[in-house]
Amino acid sequence: MTRMNCKKEWDEDLYTILAFSQAIDEAVFPILIRILKREKIEDCLEFLSQDRNLEQVEQEIQKEYMLNVEKNHIKQIKDALKKIKDHEFNELNYSINKYEENKQNLIAKISQDKKIIEFLKFFVYLTALDERYIQCGSNSLHLLVQMKIDLREQSFENIRIKNTTLQGANFLRCDLSGTKFENVNISGLNLNETKLVNCKWRNLGINEEIKLYGHGNKVNQVIFSSNWRQLASCSDDKSIRLWDIKTGKISFVIQEKRQVESVCFSPQETMIASCSGTFVFIWNLKIRKHIHKLKDHSDLVRSVCFSPDGAALASCGYDKSIRLWDVKTGQQKVKLDGHSSSVNSICYSPDGTTLASGSDDNSIRLWDFKTGQQKAKLNGHSSNVSSVCFSPDGTTLASGSYDKSIRLWDVKTRQQKAKLNGHSKLVNSVCFSPDGTKLASGSGDSTIRLWDVQTRQQKAKLDGHISEVLSVCFSPEGTTLTSGGSDKSIRLWDIKIGQQNAKFDGHSNWVNSVCFSPDGTTLASGSYDNSIRLWNFKTGQQKAKLDGHSNHVISVCYSPDGTTIASGSQDNSICLWDVKTGQQKAKLDGHTSGVLSVCFSPDGTALASGSSDNSLRLWDIKKGQQSAKLDVYLNWVNSVCFSPDGTTLASGSYDKSIRLWDVKTVQQKAKLDGHSNWVNSICFSPDGTTLASGSYDKSIRLWDLKTGQQIAKLDGHSNHVKSVCFSPNGIVLASGGSDNFICLWDVKTRQQKTKLDGHTNGILSVCFSLDGTTLASGSSDNSIRLWDLEKSEGILPQDHCYQDPLFQFKIPLQSPSNLQHANIDRTIIRICQNPILEVKGALILKGEFVNFQGVDLLYLFKSKGSLNLENKILQKKS
Repeated sequence: MTRMNCKKEWDEDLYTILAFSQAIDEAVFPILIRILKREKIEDCLEFLSQDRNLEQVEQEIQKEYMLNVEKNHIKQIKDALKKIKDHEFNELNYSINKYEENKQNLIAKISQDKKIIEFLKFFVYLTALDERYIQCGSNSLHLLVQMKIDLREQSFENIRIKNTTLQGANFLRCDLSGTKFENVNISGLNLNETKLVNCKWRNLGINEEIKLYGHGNKVNQVIFSSNWRQLASCSDDKSIRLWDIKTGKISFVIQEKRQVESVCFSPQETMIASCSGTFVFIWNLKIRKHIHKLKDHSDLVRSVCFSPDGAALASCGYDKSIRLWDVKTGQQKVKLDGHSSSVNSICYSPDGTTLASGSDDNSIRLWDFKTGQQKAKLNGHSSNVSSVCFSPDGTTLASGSYDKSIRLWDVKTRQQKAKLNGHSKLVNSVCFSPDGTKLASGSGDSTIRLWDVQTRQQKAKLDGHISEVLSVCFSPEGTTLTSGGSDKSIRLWDIKIGQQNAKFDGHSNWVNSVCFSPDGTTLASGSYDNSIRLWNFKTGQQKAKLDGHSNHVISVCYSPDGTTIASGSQDNSICLWDVKTGQQKAKLDGHTSGVLSVCFSPDGTALASGSSDNSLRLWDIKKGQQSAKLDVYLNWVNSVCFSPDGTTLASGSYDKSIRLWDVKTVQQKAKLDGHSNWVNSICFSPDGTTLASGSYDKSIRLWDLKTGQQIAKLDGHSNHVKSVCFSPNGIVLASGGSDNFICLWDVKTRQQKTKLDGHTNGILSVCFSLDGTTLASGSSDNSIRLWDLEKSEGILPQDHCYQDPLFQFKIPLQSPSNLQHANIDRTIIRICQNPILEVKGALILKGEFVNFQGVDLLYLFKSKGSLNLENKILQKKS
């Protein structure tokens, strides 16, 4: 099918079918599903093709549900089912990149159409009854997720979903019992407090590392067996551990007397080699004992590597030498000297004729395995070479270094082909994928990076380790990467899904500031990644990315008419952006240090800015010039805010004070003292009579602006309060803190109404939507989250999702009650570069959750706070 025809298929034929729903009351769809379910209908089209059934359904809906249904409504649904049954929408996976443009065109047409949205939900529910519509229902659910339709607290029992991505779907407190997922990307799903009873989820994709914990100290090396059934790891905890990949459990442990620096499987997988102290060991895996202890090294051994045929073993270390051993006899065959410092890494070429070595003398050397002679010396790195690895075809050698770079070398010409820059600290490990198209690197900057070998461009950045990554290794089929690090963990990464997610739109660093447009349709965000991004408030899709700042964007603010955005940056500048075109309109220079806060006056003619240069400045927007500079501060000005009538400007500072300024005279009107630490954020109430302030002293304070007196102190945060914001009606105050929580306060009673959990790091900014029903938050966990404030109070652990299984199996209630203090992600939308799976409080019983590699994800779910009811039942019986 040509691209034009494919687009026509999407934009015309599919939309025409979905538009059948526009003449139908959307309440008909769930009622029809209930009737089909009651009658146990497995072929809905056949059932509805019989006139007597059509009449029966119409009459029942009219009689039982008191809903006026025209005679042809059910027939229209039948006709739509007939058309879509043979449509590509019911055959192909429309979540793949090939259909992205067409899909977005369709979403633009249907995202505001409530009847079509209900029709899509009808297709999803239909998958539980009629297998003929499984792909149609799967594509429908994908579209609903893409459009950020609220799917929370709904029952999706027994639905069957296949060949799609549900990345970022929010199934908070849903009932997914009896569901069957096949070849579904579940990255970033919110399954908090969800019922997962008798689920069969197979061949799952997940863009998240699976963590294997067991070592008590840093993990120095990880390596897969060639059949992908086992993973070996070694550590400074003096042990070697073998892991069963499928279960994620330790098969057995080899305990040494000293730190284990390196481990390697033999090609036949009957043996492993390891080095500890000055010794090299060869272990027989069948009997789980060492068969050789090789003693000739005179200093610490750093690395071991089997030859491709398994007959020889190479080792290297601090004694500057490389030694080759006969595996069968355990005798040293040859000693290779030439490096002038410690040899850190060795690697055989795929044909076994050449050995490469990397050293602290900054050089890489190539050795003839047969003669033991040095064939070449490769110079280029400016610091220690920590890792070397041959490409699968043997034509290219990759090297990683303390100089933060990765280099690719032509083995035949011995010339450098490329230099890959990106890591901010030393590169500890490099590894080619089995097909040679990708290169993985692990670094002291705690990240793993994936590189396209042909284009030499970075494809993805994998974050997860909380400290230095010491080792990376691809699985034999190339879809999984394992890594080990100083954080004592081993992690498994789904590379297939990881590459797709590298294209996911979202900030890659802290989100410092969020601000709604005056019309409430768009959310602006500023980040440590130096960018400003504009988001469609309803769908969560990125509308624009504004680049221009050369350092962190600290603050963003819409002009009152919504046409302009002001941004303050650590690059000392303020930029004004045209919202419609995304182009920079002006740049305001004057501050000599980072701009921490910007705020438009209510009439949009002036802009106030506070800076770490200790000054407060006013700017004439029309002229693009500074109109006033106030230098009374001896410390940073963290926050600025105009009163609703525009006559007063408030500022909060690191000097613990709040100051009020007369905008017309630019004179100080009052100084409000009371905070015992920095004032991070200030906000006027909508009627301008009250000012709220949040401080590093963990408190929020309310001030009477008429008297200048403190009228309340709100305590609730356990760490610094970073942001405060009044709701549009002034009834509620929101506060975000470094304790990862957002608190909502009743302004009249000064009592905390609720606490919003979900962010995994500090909240830097909070902002209400125009109608006050939604709160946006930005965080140092790199995400933006939207919160439904109308539902936030009604979400309690003892609601319906818990009652059925707990009552049925008579499980003590102490487990769910503990969830009252759990950090549950209840956001409507979570916008971030790498969505994280959430399963806190999910109830699992007799389920199967397996990724496409055959790895059981139950232990991953458990590590994230899910509750295994089977274990609870066994505990109760015992």
